[in-house]
Amino acid sequence: MEKFFRFNDGKIFYKDIGSGETIVLLHGYLETSEIWESFAGKLSKEFRVIIPDIPGHGKSDIFGEVTSMELIAKIIKELLAGIGIKKVFLAGHSLGGYAALAFAEMFPDSLSGYCLFHSQPFADTPEALDKRKREIYLVLAGKKDLMYPDNVSRMFATSNLKKFYSALQRSKKIASSVSADGIVAVLKGMMARPSRISVMEMGPVPCLWILGRMDNYINCDVIQNKVELPSNAQVVIMENSGHLGFIEEEDLSVNVLGDFVRKT
Repeated sequence: MEKFFRFNDGKIFYKDIGSGETIVLLHGYLETSEIWESFAGKLSKEFRVIIPDIPGHGKSDIFGEVTSMELIAKIIKELLAGIGIKKVFLAGHSLGGYAALAFAEMFPDSLSGYCLFHSQPFADTPEALDKRKREIYLVLAGKKDLMYPDNVSRMFATSNLKKFYSALQRSKKIASSVSADGIVAVLKGMMARPSRISVMEMGPVPCLWILGRMDNYINCDVIQNKVELPSNAQVVIMENSGHLGFIEEEDLSVNVLGDFVRKT
């Protein structure tokens, strides 16, 4: 079911499907809640799944010039309070993982666990900051069409581009629908985010970390060696995935996430 939640002077769009233990899915950069459609449908056979559009994306309003990870976390917290849910499992893809870490830091008692889906806990490197600045420049110059096609293509493993051609075109269509203001605000939010490696390493709540062996954005071998995970964390490597395991290895992703939620 499609719904709207009032936040400050605007609204947040979300979908609420299925029943059972609640899982919230947070989409990533250049995405909307639509990206989760097939994956969420399969999860909803056993779980209640809530899928919001973050500010400035899809049907959600934008709230200021910067969409910070803390703002997204606060919105999710208020959304859950508004529909009477006290504790959830929160899964975030890429940017959504950054927001999930902010939520884990700010509201640990509201989580049964969380999942970083092709995401990581570090602040932007100087190289990443420069890339985001270039993207902001292109978007503000009215040239976002020169930016998003390559970004979206690189989300898929290079060897999967032909196999997932239809999914790639759909992802590009979703990216094209995101407003310029929404893109810029979230880029600024990602640039400003701090490292939250301590949230992962201290382990206030169980963490599932899903990485792709063929991810063009995150080197799964390198990144794992930079984090000392606690005993309540689990790492899963999707051997045939790039940055979109919930599309490239959908059934495996559903099973891995479902199994971890059941354990927590």
